[in-house]
Amino acid sequence: MTKFQLKFFLKATYEIILVFLQFFIISLHFFKLEFIPQKQIIQVSSLSNLVGLLIIIIAFIILLVAIKDLGRNLSPFPRTLNNSNLVTTGIYRYTRHPMYYSLIFISFGVFTTKLSIYYLLLSISLCLIIKFKIALEEQYLNNKFRNYLLYKKEVKY
Repeated sequence: MTKFQLKFFLKATYEIILVFLQFFIISLHFFKLEFIPQKQIIQVSSLSNLVGLLIIIIAFIILLVAIKDLGRNLSPFPRTLNNSNLVTTGIYRYTRHPMYYSLIFISFGVFTTKLSIYYLLLSISLCLIIKFKIALEEQYLNNKFRNYLLYKKEVKY
């Protein structure tokens, strides 16, 4: 295996691991694992439930809009598709990564309804995974699209 092939293999493996971890952490939001303590930070109230539910609903709507706006460019992997275009319209006019941010907000919305350390750790873990995914995706976008740096300057987040 040449140095180039090894570098490509390691980068592809890193991408797969990030995507796997992202989906794994998201799936853990739906399962109550008995062997992990579910200790609450503070007592859940109807207000925390309402706020959490509102965060989840708004973030889910933004997620759906982002999926619609991304269209055929949608992929779970940070690497751009071969025939993809840079999407800078719709919700992407206001934020560069609305799907990722929506997932983070949904996770924190779930945390807000549960107020347990377990869900806080899931939210923090998801933030870290998505941070690494965004950094990698932006490298690919910058390499593929000449106008990505201009877009990045115009749309800060």
